[in-house]
Amino acid sequence: MSGAVAGRAWLVVLGGVAAAVHVGKLPPAIPVLRDVLGITLVEAGFLLSLVQFAGMTLGLLAGLAADSLGLKRTMVAGLWIVGGASVLGGWATGAGTLLALRAVEGFGFLLASMPAPGLIRRLVPPQHMSAMLGVWGAYMPFATALALLCGPAWMAWTGWPGWWWLLGGLSALMAAWLARALPADPVQPPAASRDWAARIGQTLVAPGPWLVAAAFGVYSAQWLSVIGFLPSIYLAAGIAPGLAAAATALAAAVNMVGNLASGRLLQQGFTARQLMSIGFVTMALASVVAFSALLGPPEAGALPRYLAVLAFSTVGGMIPGTLFSLAVRLAPSERTVSTTVGWMQQWSALGQFLGPPLVAWVAARSGGWQWSWLVTGGCALAGLVLAGRTSRLPQVRGH
Repeated sequence: MSGAVAGRAWLVVLGGVAAAVHVGKLPPAIPVLRDVLGITLVEAGFLLSLVQFAGMTLGLLAGLAADSLGLKRTMVAGLWIVGGASVLGGWATGAGTLLALRAVEGFGFLLASMPAPGLIRRLVPPQHMSAMLGVWGAYMPFATALALLCGPAWMAWTGWPGWWWLLGGLSALMAAWLARALPADPVQPPAASRDWAARIGQTLVAPGPWLVAAAFGVYSAQWLSVIGFLPSIYLAAGIAPGLAAAATALAAAVNMVGNLASGRLLQQGFTARQLMSIGFVTMALASVVAFSALLGPPEAGALPRYLAVLAFSTVGGMIPGTLFSLAVRLAPSERTVSTTVGWMQQWSALGQFLGPPLVAWVAARSGGWQWSWLVTGGCALAGLVLAGRTSRLPQVRGH
């Protein structure tokens, strides 16, 4: 793989990071927003997940549009939208305005992230595709860790509006860079923009897109629920904000290890079912250790609980890298790759939209986080079933 081609593929990953930091920017801001704007815990759960509303409702259509309008154009437009909404969000004075702009950010995030696997597939040779898609699978945990680590210090200096403005400017900068550095989208034949109904139908009648999409949904629901509320959980336990931010950032960052490993392991002969099963089983067991009353009250067994969270994120990270590779290989045709990824993104967004409010509701009803494992464990069990079903499908494209 030439240096120029590799550099462009990595630039696509950086563009995804610049969009994904808007998902990760909220967890360290939740305690601040609750103090400044009086946001409740359940409202915080919806703020955490509302960025996924557009993906939850428009993922398939966005994938279809990207196939028709061009992957590069779609990604650049998404970065401009998410950046602009973040800048405007810095002037919000109430939860309602912030919620509305989070929905706009979600639309931009969808447009910026959904075309990336197709762009990477276009930019790298087939023999490097699984490994590079494993790298792409790490964009979300890297962005989340970056936001969790930098957010508290930046907000202590500028307040939460300055945090929104900083990340909005970063997204706009990446939009301009991608527009200049990536090759132009290939010219589509006139018929390609008119066969949208056929592409939707071809995608939705095939079992592969449904299975990988549902598996991504149950993975995303539990991962964001755990990582998103860790700062609040640690602060409630009396842990200093700086230490809570660093611990949560590490928990998000180690997810990259699993993502990167998934591409290498797939190339070495491990099956997608093996990697997904290991990931879901580990997430289920680790969440029980991390949140249940097995180790006594929340302040007891702090180290084993935290190690369980690290295992939850690290080993679970093999799931998204595996699913991105599967989505490309199980798309029913060459022209439906982005549509399939869009459908997967739609289910991922649905999981991220429903997971955090559900966990917050369970915590509010039970007076603590000790029953959170019921939600994450249910998601993991569903993921195991889906992994078994996915393994029975023929893969129409090679690595």
